[in-house]
Amino acid sequence: MSLPRAFERSITGQSWHWRGTGGEVDDLVTQLLLARGCPFDEIEAYRSPSIRAFMPDPSIFQDMDRAAERLADAVMTQEAVTIFGDYDVDGATSAALLVRLLRDLGLAAQSYIPDRLLEGYGPSGDALVRLRQEGATLVVTVDCGAQAFEALDMARDAGLEVIVVDHHKCATELPAALALVNPNRLDEGEGAAHGHLAAVGVAWLLGAALLRTLRQRGFFADRPEPKLLDLLDLVALGTVADVAQLKGLNRAFVAQGLKVMAGQRNIGLSALAKAARLTRAPSCSDLGFALGPRINAGGRVGKSDLGVRLLTTTDAEEAQEIAEELDRLNTERRAIEAAVQEDAATLAQRQGNRAVALVAGEGWHPGVIGIVAGRLKEKMARPAIVIAVDEAGLGKGSGRSIAGVDLGAAILAAKDMGLLIAGGGHAMAAGLTVAADKIEALGDFLEERLAEDVARASEGRALLIDAIVAPGGITPQLVEALDAAGPYGMGWPAPRIAAGPMRIVKADIVGKDHVRAILAGDDGRSIKAVAFRQAESELGQSLLHAGRDRRLWVAGRARLDDWSGRATAELHIDDATWCD
Repeated sequence: MSLPRAFERSITGQSWHWRGTGGEVDDLVTQLLLARGCPFDEIEAYRSPSIRAFMPDPSIFQDMDRAAERLADAVMTQEAVTIFGDYDVDGATSAALLVRLLRDLGLAAQSYIPDRLLEGYGPSGDALVRLRQEGATLVVTVDCGAQAFEALDMARDAGLEVIVVDHHKCATELPAALALVNPNRLDEGEGAAHGHLAAVGVAWLLGAALLRTLRQRGFFADRPEPKLLDLLDLVALGTVADVAQLKGLNRAFVAQGLKVMAGQRNIGLSALAKAARLTRAPSCSDLGFALGPRINAGGRVGKSDLGVRLLTTTDAEEAQEIAEELDRLNTERRAIEAAVQEDAATLAQRQGNRAVALVAGEGWHPGVIGIVAGRLKEKMARPAIVIAVDEAGLGKGSGRSIAGVDLGAAILAAKDMGLLIAGGGHAMAAGLTVAADKIEALGDFLEERLAEDVARASEGRALLIDAIVAPGGITPQLVEALDAAGPYGMGWPAPRIAAGPMRIVKADIVGKDHVRAILAGDDGRSIKAVAFRQAESELGQSLLHAGRDRRLWVAGRARLDDWSGRATAELHIDDATWCD
């Protein structure tokens, strides 16, 4: 399908390309699935993604059977087990999933989430030794541990056995763990095809392997077997919040997890949805923009264990109290983030056109640097790393990348070069610890290593269009049809439509920097539209100050607006182009 000539150059400088497969497909859902890489013979499986259709045998993963056997021993002998999680959403949901499953199996497992500011990322040797001294005989680390060489050596010497469940990049050498389950191990075989899983997805597969092992041992002869599918709400939340690619098994996890979440089985999640003022069943975008940030707020600016406590509690009153506290902390986080964002954006602009935006500042709150890095990445369309430097000259950094640029591998390479004290991650996100006097050298190293990758990714940058509609075609029915090919997220982008030609009837600024507009077609039918965080950009300024007689096309995502209680459709604008 050819696009109008006006689409060749937009206000933001992008060309608009047709995402379609080039063939004629009458069914919109099929068209959307094919355009996102779905094999034609798997259309039905992708149309209604089920766990059964995408579930691998857990035994294909290295060390999975060993981990399941050891956990089964712990369950049957009532050992003291602690689940050691990361402080982000993926870590919190992974820890909560295993704690809830083990408790359902009759084992009173404990959880431990390190304090972000005092202990840093991942398991520390001191924490593991302390857990052993307090009686733990087995620790399972989730969403961390793949690079914890020193800590796991200390645990081994203290007589503590450790199972690592992770998804971050691994080095050739592995730390001293009883078992290390990670689809991104370099020696992984068939399991490497599932390297896109978040840690919570790997933890769920470990749960499946554990139940199978206990079943084979006859453990359920006189007791009911827990329903692992009931924990998919946690898997969906962790997967979306960690920006894992929504392909294959992850699509099934999220699609089915949203159904579980709608049933409100987890009272903590239900309380959190209420605190977030969600009056309907959560959608995929709600997981990433409403629930996830509130879980994260505990680890960023409050108490790191609040998320796990919320997701594992069986007390409705406690759930409400924690959810309200997380909501308050999230508001506090936004204020802190705004201040760091302003400083970081200014520093990044001064750097000029570097391939990687790497900025550092003293006094920046380390709990918000990941969010700020994500904002910079979106604004500048290149990888961004934000480093908070403390009074001792130690920098804690977080980075976010763009498609086609493996930031996690680059950070591991920088660590191997002696530029970092610690570091790791995956293709789209990474964390690091660096001495302040090595930050400039780190920037130069990343520039040299990633410049060509960033250039290639930038050359291919274009706005991809899934459908062209008249202004009057943006309706709740269209949104429903587009949503049928979801869930959407990383690696499975939400459909983008082009609508026009239209005139701007009204445009103004809402909130701090969002542009709201009323757009009308030649037939007089109008739509509501909003361009988020664009008030100061060329796109935002064009919408605000364009003459009312100029006609334009807009491109963006069609969404439902149900704030008024009556669902209407609106367009979230990504770009626009003039007709003349």
